[in-house]
Amino acid sequence: NSSELRPAFVLAALPGPEGAQCWVAALLCGAYVVALAGNGAVLLAVRLEPGLHAPMYLFLCMLAAIDLALASSTVPRVLSFYWFGTREIGFGACLLQMFLIHALSAVESTVLLAMAVDRYVAICHPLRHAAVLTNAATARIGLAAVARGVLFFLPLPLLLLPLPFCGSRALSHSFCLHQDVMNLACANTTPSLVYGLTAILLVMGLDAVLICLSYLLILKAVLRLAAWKERLKVFSTCIAHICVVLAFYVPLIGLSVVHRFGRDLAPLVHITMGNIYILVPAVLNPIIYGVRTKQIQRTILSLI
Repeated sequence: NSSELRPAFVLAALPGPEGAQCWVAALLCGAYVVALAGNGAVLLAVRLEPGLHAPMYLFLCMLAAIDLALASSTVPRVLSFYWFGTREIGFGACLLQMFLIHALSAVESTVLLAMAVDRYVAICHPLRHAAVLTNAATARIGLAAVARGVLFFLPLPLLLLPLPFCGSRALSHSFCLHQDVMNLACANTTPSLVYGLTAILLVMGLDAVLICLSYLLILKAVLRLAAWKERLKVFSTCIAHICVVLAFYVPLIGLSVVHRFGRDLAPLVHITMGNIYILVPAVLNPIIYGVRTKQIQRTILSLI
């Protein structure tokens, strides 16, 4: 019947006594507040400081906005069932949340690739940097990143929409992910599985390869410099971006491995990896760039 075809899914909570879950909720809430404050401060600093209206900082603004949207699409719902016990999420709301998580992750991956290209042009072709990466070109790259995320990942909920769900309704994460929801369908999910894997490989997988290629070219150019001090000075401009790339891709790879090979693992592992994937980039990115970028530090301190 219709209730079996369109069920309300049950979100996963960390196992343990109620007191322990309150501490978990407090920890998640604290991380969310840090993410909101940090990314909001970066957006405000770049907005108010004319000297930061350059491609690198505009890309950083995009990254901050994506992290805010990604965290806000999941964490409030997670906190609601820890604090109020509302663990069920409707079918439509689950598909919408799933689409937002995957699409925003694709947009963030594209922006990280654009930032790698920005570093490559700035180091390997410094005289052409201002002409190639103008503010208008940066805005077009941002729009292309959003379009890419939407076009590649909009089919995911559309492929799940007609499938019947007549078995278990319990998810293995505190929010809705494509593979997690797909595994609950009691029908042939091969088209959805193949498309989901293809989309991830063509977006996140391809972006990771191109980012590595950019840094190989940067490393080749840096090694041509004669003095070690010059090499360290030039390569130090890439340290913040490398840390942000690792903060995004390491949890993504870890979550993918858990989905693929960790079906027999304890629920604690699945839930923890999912929360790390959502919150770690949003918390770390503004801290990394705030520590590494003197202009952002000065602007935020002056605002305070």
